[in-house]
Amino acid sequence: MALLKIAAHWLRSGSREAKKLKSYTQLLHKTSSFRSLQVLSLCPSVAKCSLEGRESPSIACDFQSTLLTTRSFFPFFMLLAFEGGGLLRALLLLLSYPILLVLGHNHHVLSLRIMTFISFCGLRKKDVDLVARAVLPKFFLENLDARAYQVWASCKGKKVVVTGAPRVMVEWFLKDYLGANEVAGAEMKVVGAGAWCFFTGLIDGGLGVASKHKVIRDIFGEAKPDIGLVSFGNPHDHIFLSNCKQTYLVNKEKSNRATLPREKYPKPLIFHDGRLAFLPTPASMLALFLWLPFGLFLFFIRAAIGHLLPYKLAKVIVPLTGLGLRIDGLPLPTTQNNQKGVLYVCNHRTLLDPLFVGTAINRPLTAVTYSLSPISELISPIKTARLSRDRKLDAAKIIKLLNEGDLVVCPEGTTCREPYLLRFSALFAELSENMVPVAIDTNVDMFYGTTASGFKFLDPVFFLMNPRPEYVLRFLSPVPAEMTCAAGRTAMEVANGIQKKLADALGFECTSLTRKDKYLMLAGNEGIVEQRNSRRS
Repeated sequence: MALLKIAAHWLRSGSREAKKLKSYTQLLHKTSSFRSLQVLSLCPSVAKCSLEGRESPSIACDFQSTLLTTRSFFPFFMLLAFEGGGLLRALLLLLSYPILLVLGHNHHVLSLRIMTFISFCGLRKKDVDLVARAVLPKFFLENLDARAYQVWASCKGKKVVVTGAPRVMVEWFLKDYLGANEVAGAEMKVVGAGAWCFFTGLIDGGLGVASKHKVIRDIFGEAKPDIGLVSFGNPHDHIFLSNCKQTYLVNKEKSNRATLPREKYPKPLIFHDGRLAFLPTPASMLALFLWLPFGLFLFFIRAAIGHLLPYKLAKVIVPLTGLGLRIDGLPLPTTQNNQKGVLYVCNHRTLLDPLFVGTAINRPLTAVTYSLSPISELISPIKTARLSRDRKLDAAKIIKLLNEGDLVVCPEGTTCREPYLLRFSALFAELSENMVPVAIDTNVDMFYGTTASGFKFLDPVFFLMNPRPEYVLRFLSPVPAEMTCAAGRTAMEVANGIQKKLADALGFECTSLTRKDKYLMLAGNEGIVEQRNSRRS
């Protein structure tokens, strides 16, 4: 029914949109002289912008090719199409790229409309909001122009971004990360309401030159913005030449534009979602689609090695498939207090962490988890034990499992991709004195093997589909007896001490954020998988 509504709405709007598009194209050609390279070349470089003596200067700029180093917005539409709409939508957008090349800058508005329609048509508003909040900020931050951002951050007055891209794609990032006061972009048409609110893929104004002039005048009134940022790569930068008191060119020099380093991000990037581990340019997406059949075949080979072969043999053969496995340490802990098993305490990178720990120590172990999908539990090659979140019951289960053999636990409770460690749950520290911290890190080149809003059972599939994924395990020295609860330490002190030890070994940063914080931001829930009635132990 929703698709029928979209089709009907599209047919009704077709002729009207065609007329608007024709008028926008004519207006662009009339103003082409103002956008000439000669005019822009007269602007001083942004490196020469000095704000000394100015009290709370205001700033206005376009987002594309000004604050961002990349000239094309195609990769960000591809992220929306792939993460929000799936493989077929991403493939359709990729197939449209030759048409976009033919249109070029002379038909910039038409190119944006084509990418917008393919990326948005039929998507739920909820799904687009999720991509805009959980996926796009990482790639925007990694493409922020260092000098342009320095000027932007130094301006303490009103900050306005005018963009031809759909506002819903960029507004959350610009306001939450960059502190923009106003974001003016293309408004998208929708049908339905609530959970069944869908985008039609059609734009309701906000792309034309005249509309951008009007936006700046409406926001600033009689007073013009003090600073305007322009670039050679944007076809609408002449708008800021005539509407700002001073304009600066962000790419006046011929050298490559430097991106903002991680340590200077406006706020730390700790959580993000999505499967793609690279900026999806047309060339890289073509490589991805060509790789998919080989990636699936490689997944089955690697999974078969992990399921069927003994640990010693798997450790030797799996690197031949391109999966890097580096193991450091491997201490030989001794049991204490008649406890038979060793408790391996790990940071959490993917669902495969326990499997690789077992491979490294050459013996089976049990993994405990608070939340695991039934499919992941079914196909797991090692024994798993689900905890109930009842402290007494969970403590009794962990002690029982330790008396039966080795146990691996990830106290973060969820995975984290970035160089941070989430807060450790302290329960494990009360139950064992025989603990070995294991610092784990992973590297991927195509797909992330973790997700917050997607199907969790596909996480190992995507990780093992990478051309050259890497697992690094560093076994640290066992926790000294004087640093355990038996020596009078509190469980929280022990947990925090192990978290700090792992962070130092990895070069990561400790945080007080939890599993709940991650899932509320990335998926809008608390990340708990309901336990189904089952006879499986």
